Amino acid sequence: MTALKTEPSFFEETVGKIRPADPAAVQAARDRWDSIAKPLKSLGTLEDMIAQIAGCARSADVRLDRKTLVTFCSDNGIVAEGVTQTGQEVTAIVADNLAKGRASAAILCGYSGAKLIPVDIGMVRDVPSVRDEKIARGTEDFLHEDAMTRQEAIRSIETGMRIATEEADRGVQLLAAGEMGIGNTSSSSAVSCVLLEKQAEELVGRGAGLSGEGLKHKTHVIAEAIRRRRPDRDDPLDVLAKVGGFDIGGMAGLYLGAASRGIPVVLDGVISGTAALLAARIAPAARDYMIPSHASSEPAAPLIFGELGMNAPMNFGMHAGEGCGAALLFPLLDMACRIYRGMPSFEETSIEAYQPFDNEE
Repeated sequence: MTALKTEPSFFEETVGKIRPADPAAVQAARDRWDSIAKPLKSLGTLEDMIAQIAGCARSADVRLDRKTLVTFCSDNGIVAEGVTQTGQEVTAIVADNLAKGRASAAILCGYSGAKLIPVDIGMVRDVPSVRDEKIARGTEDFLHEDAMTRQEAIRSIETGMRIATEEADRGVQLLAAGEMGIGNTSSSSAVSCVLLEKQAEELVGRGAGLSGEGLKHKTHVIAEAIRRRRPDRDDPLDVLAKVGGFDIGGMAGLYLGAASRGIPVVLDGVISGTAALLAARIAPAARDYMIPSHASSEPAAPLIFGELGMNAPMNFGMHAGEGCGAALLFPLLDMACRIYRGMPSFEETSIEAYQPFDNEE
């Protein structure tokens, strides 16, 4: 009997479209930088970022007129274990403020002209002003049971993929990922501990401001939850399902969906970085499309970004969430792109071109 052929799922189809960025476009952008009338490499990391964006778009004609930050809002059942300073009602309040332009990330996006899409991917409460993609009313308490089912984990990723696809169809040139959810530093710490094979004591931080005793308790809860759940580090979906959050899945999906359409994505802080690590484990080539923004104050951040091979260009000691760090990078990239596109060349200004400096005698 011939086996029936089944169509690939949206998840599988999207992952299958991801390919590495175009090195020829990266080099063409570097050549453009070297041709304009300024000292060679004088804009440092900003030049690298514009070249990376060219590689993602497969064209040295870099434009950043259309930018979107997607902030995934979700609640986490692990808050029942007393690992946070505030209650879940705060998630809904901040999500509503994001939608109404009153939260930090919304104000920053307004300054840079970026579109903001707050998404309810799993809040306990309903917020009519926020896009409804609710998978469940929060995850389960993963100290006692898996945070979500495997199918819910896939749905969370597919939600991010679908939003990235929609924005690509609307002509977006740069995406960014953010999150909002009380308790999500606990979920992200658990996921990163598993993926990085680290102990909770090495990665767990204070989140929104736990005391010393609170931090000790949070660390114990996460370590014990990982011991009980036994997530398979070689199966990213299993890790997400057992100790993750819907917002982490949504951000990972946004990265994967963006990569499948050749769109670069700016990362935010440690939770965004955890989602990036998860996405890179699912599709390693997706890493080419990720741009770091800032070094979070959470202890896991340098290990996560180091594992991804990234150096965050900004270090303000931030832990604001929402996508604030990503939104802060938008205007810097805009200014760099204006220089890249608008500055005359050495030839046009009749200035002798700078020559590469040779360190060798």
